Amino acid sequence: MDEKIKLQKIDDYRWMIPQEGKMRVPGMIYADASLLEEIRLDQALQQVKNVAELPGIVKYSLAMPDIHWGYGFPIGGVAATDAEEGVISPGGVGYDINCGVRLLASNLFRKDIQEKMKAVVDALMAGVPTGVGSKGRIRLSHQDEEKVFVQGARWAIEHGYGTETDLERTEDGGCLKGSNPDAVSDIAKKRGKEQLGSLGSGNHFCEVGFVEEVYDEKIAQVLGLEKDLITVIIHCGSRGFGHQVCDDYLKVMARVVAREGIELPDRQLACAPLSTKEAKDYIGAMRCAANYAWANRQMITHWVRETLQKVLDLSPRDLGLRMIYDVCHNIAKFETHMVNGKERKLCVHRKGATRAFPAGHEVLPDVYRDVGQPVLIPGDMGRYSFVLVGTDRAMEETFGSTCHGAGRRMSRAKAKRASRGRDIVKELRDQGVEVRGQGWRTLVEEIPEAYKDVAKVVNVVAGAGISKIVAKLKPIGVIKG
Repeated sequence: MDEKIKLQKIDDYRWMIPQEGKMRVPGMIYADASLLEEIRLDQALQQVKNVAELPGIVKYSLAMPDIHWGYGFPIGGVAATDAEEGVISPGGVGYDINCGVRLLASNLFRKDIQEKMKAVVDALMAGVPTGVGSKGRIRLSHQDEEKVFVQGARWAIEHGYGTETDLERTEDGGCLKGSNPDAVSDIAKKRGKEQLGSLGSGNHFCEVGFVEEVYDEKIAQVLGLEKDLITVIIHCGSRGFGHQVCDDYLKVMARVVAREGIELPDRQLACAPLSTKEAKDYIGAMRCAANYAWANRQMITHWVRETLQKVLDLSPRDLGLRMIYDVCHNIAKFETHMVNGKERKLCVHRKGATRAFPAGHEVLPDVYRDVGQPVLIPGDMGRYSFVLVGTDRAMEETFGSTCHGAGRRMSRAKAKRASRGRDIVKELRDQGVEVRGQGWRTLVEEIPEAYKDVAKVVNVVAGAGISKIVAKLKPIGVIKG
């Protein structure tokens, strides 16, 4: 338990870790009193302090209400470093580069599908590759893999896995420019060749649900959401490819830290000055992994559409499974933000955090320019998820960032102990949720109580004004790896 970190209460949703010692900036935690008690159960607050010691960090070391312990940075951490004088840290992006969430909406309503969920979930389990080490349904050639690294989701679209509208409603159009396949190791490329188009394991999932409640009718209408409408959420990332990229560059960065004489409170914060070749190489490789992840979600989207059309005996037009938005939440990007009244170019690390840009921002697709960027916050497989939009206050306070999910409150080992003797599939079915997993281990490790209540997390970011709640989604069918 992390009781030694002293916090100053700013208001009901903000808590500051005062700048002290070698901290270059204060820490700022977004949480309410009840979530703060859970946050103190691990070392996440110490990690917020540690991140505040990074060279070139500006304003704050930030933590969202779903914060929990991670590698180097806490999961739920946000930090921006000066683009010229700062550093980049793979621990501030995470192992699953561009792990993200994609929301689709259909032409169907709850009454049209509720009684068919067993068949729907069985079909999705068969149609979407899932599980530890799972392989996609295609095998990439070396040339095609490198095109994926450069083109991202567009590669998938050009090979028949979706439409241009999907790209328009994907963050960054589904592609980060400036990727560099030459900066990717052969081991990473080998891991990536067979996994494109697969969901993976752990907390990744594909979920069929419905709009249970609408909080802002006007914005929901722009997003194409209405009460009882059937939705699909896809949550996954760059699989073993992104993991290997991170692992490779953590070793590289450790050597840079020694060479440059960078003092760090935790070796897991290994980093490199943005001016160095090593930093540029990592950025190029990270962008390859981000693009791979977008192509991955795009292909899964195609197979979900294909599967639902077949099992429900519907035409593409009748199913109407269209993109609402796709956001990434493990990434570092160069962005311009106001710091102390001046515009500065920054390298913004978001690890387990979602971009939340406000209405009017130039990077938003035209369809959402007047309401703000959609923010997709999944919960656990038994309760609910939320759709929000970004705000001006997020731009002012958090570099346009917000939470990314519920956040674990129970280790996988503890979740397994808590599940002993229980039939998780039956428990969830009794609650109206049909679930499947590749094995019992995944389901017991992912029990709903292993996660914080995502409603509490969302209420904090809404209360703090860094996101606006639009709708709540309720799961009725989930597949897990």
